Amino acid sequence: MKLIIQIPCFNEANTLAVTLDELPRTLAGFDSVEWLIIDDGCTDNTVEVAKANGADHIVSLTKNQGLAKGFMAGLDACLKLGADVIVNTDADNQYNAGNIPDLLKPILEKRADIVVGARPIKDIEHFSPLKKILQAFGSWVVRVVSGANIDDAPSGFRAMTRDAAMRLNVFNTYTYTLETIIQAGQKNMSIMAVPIQVNGDLRPSRLMKGIPSYIKNSISTIVRIFVVYRPFRFFMSIGLFLFAIGLLLGIRFLALMYFDSSSGHVQSLILASILLGMGFQTMIIAFVADLLSVNRKLLEDVQYRIRKLDLDRKKD
Repeated sequence: MKLIIQIPCFNEANTLAVTLDELPRTLAGFDSVEWLIIDDGCTDNTVEVAKANGADHIVSLTKNQGLAKGFMAGLDACLKLGADVIVNTDADNQYNAGNIPDLLKPILEKRADIVVGARPIKDIEHFSPLKKILQAFGSWVVRVVSGANIDDAPSGFRAMTRDAAMRLNVFNTYTYTLETIIQAGQKNMSIMAVPIQVNGDLRPSRLMKGIPSYIKNSISTIVRIFVVYRPFRFFMSIGLFLFAIGLLLGIRFLALMYFDSSSGHVQSLILASILLGMGFQTMIIAFVADLLSVNRKLLEDVQYRIRKLDLDRKKD
């Protein structure tokens, strides 16, 4: 059994050595433990630091493509290198490497395909109250959409099996954390969380460049999750809402026409017509989006089979 620990990096020369120093080289249940660094277009000496501190593999992207792209590039490289299990952690040493055996235990016992490390969010002092609220809200959205009971969905400290990694895709360019859990839930993978500890803050968060930016990106991510993974419910809810408002305005117009002999109220009729038309069209979009969702799932299944055949051929 081979374990590869991957670390996405963008200009992490100041913290990477500390992170690598904490990582294990041997773990029960594995014949080998290797480290893989994803160089996401670093412009400092991150790669040199990685090599000097024992990194086994370096995956270099020509320009910075963001955390989500870096994560997927790492998974692809780990699979090609023959990893049976993959652990993902951050380069800022946020997550306690001593909890890696806790992540791996459910996988080794074949109780889970993906294991997420749940941080003690309420006890992390450098997390602002707003960030804690948004973290909790994001986790709630993931539970609703995926059905997976994960308390800390934004956590990037996670372990997954080879088969689970082959099934994942990330469409969001901001982060991979929420989307991968939702995919796992929708694809009937077994996913669970284990409590972990965190280390002291070595640098500010790269994802949270400011409160307005974090709110904007969080809302955008959540809306996109519903559009991609619950398209029928998303568009049908909007369509029914618009249609209901238009219907109420139409009933109001008819009531005024019946009980009030005076002319007027044409504005209500015009607005009712517009809302009824918009609501009906949005409901039609809901059915079209649902058909596209089915097609996407079929394509993902084909992609998984191709990946599996290709990797099995290389392994043989």
